[in-house]
Amino acid sequence: MLPHGEVAWLVTGYEQARAALVEPRLAKKEPPFAEDLDPALRSAINRSMLNVDMPEHGRLRRLVAAAFTRRRVDRLAPRIQQLTDELLEPLAGRVAATGVDLIAEFAYPLPIAVICELLGVPENKRENFRKWSWADVNASVIGLEAYAEAATAFIDYLHDLIAAKRDQPADDLTSALVAARDGSDQLSEDELTSMMYLLLVAGHETTVNLIANAVDVLLAQDGAWAHLASAPERVPAAVEELLRFNGPVQTSTLRVAVETFEFAGTTIDAGDTVLVGLLAANRDPGRPGAQVLDLSRSPNQHIAFGHGIHLCLGAPLARLEGQIALTSLLARFPDLRPAEDEILADPGLLINALRALPVTTRPTDNPVP
Repeated sequence: MLPHGEVAWLVTGYEQARAALVEPRLAKKEPPFAEDLDPALRSAINRSMLNVDMPEHGRLRRLVAAAFTRRRVDRLAPRIQQLTDELLEPLAGRVAATGVDLIAEFAYPLPIAVICELLGVPENKRENFRKWSWADVNASVIGLEAYAEAATAFIDYLHDLIAAKRDQPADDLTSALVAARDGSDQLSEDELTSMMYLLLVAGHETTVNLIANAVDVLLAQDGAWAHLASAPERVPAAVEELLRFNGPVQTSTLRVAVETFEFAGTTIDAGDTVLVGLLAANRDPGRPGAQVLDLSRSPNQHIAFGHGIHLCLGAPLARLEGQIALTSLLARFPDLRPAEDEILADPGLLINALRALPVTTRPTDNPVP
């Protein structure tokens, strides 16, 4: 049973998960509480390509891909490095002296700065996004009222931002999405708000937890941090393995069976809800070596970013941020270590997140209180 009370089938095997993610008899299902939202709010949130199937998905992805180009992502690399350096520079003395929460001080502010700059969001609104997006990814845990309140504030702001970019277009992704066309076709107002809602939530939640979980895993594995610090050229392969081993997304979004059919030896009835466990599938004990961390694993066919037509459009940006962040942390803090014995997870269904990640360079026998 899911946190909001719904009963669902959970797919945990690797091959079964890949099959479920491309199964045409499993259609996208709206998120928890969608039917209880105000109709206008519901439509403003749930018209992105994440929430629809073909052929509508193909139409939306083509329009969005025209704006979210690889060129636009690649040219962000110098700016991501600059933001990374600006965040890490003032931490150098404090990591050793008092320890820091790496999520609050680095893993969160970096991705939110990147996605907000990409979309053209003013800096004074970024703290609000943290609160709004946390409510979105934890809707099934926090309940309808808190979720609806945050979503309403989020959409109200996006309407204002879109209007501003229509009046004064800039060299940013919001302006590009407003202008995106495929012949005579373009995004509707609800499709625009839904797509920006998705990009702002997924565009930083995924990367925050990619960075934090990667650091946590490396520090927990004896010698792994020091090993990677001595061989930074291995970071790209290591990021792929860390995505597989303890990625930022626990499950897929919900699917619903459109007809009764047999799947993996089980009868799935029409109307049944199905959830794919991405983390579980990536570490399927039936696959050789799947439960072992191998930072040089190749090939690495994980499904941390999904599979099939709903493969995450922002995966290249998340990878780029993860690689720059991890390389920079390793170079500046080769002797980094946990500042506390126990690192607590943040309860939730969709996102695999830590509440905090206290780190230091002090000896392990003298932890930060």
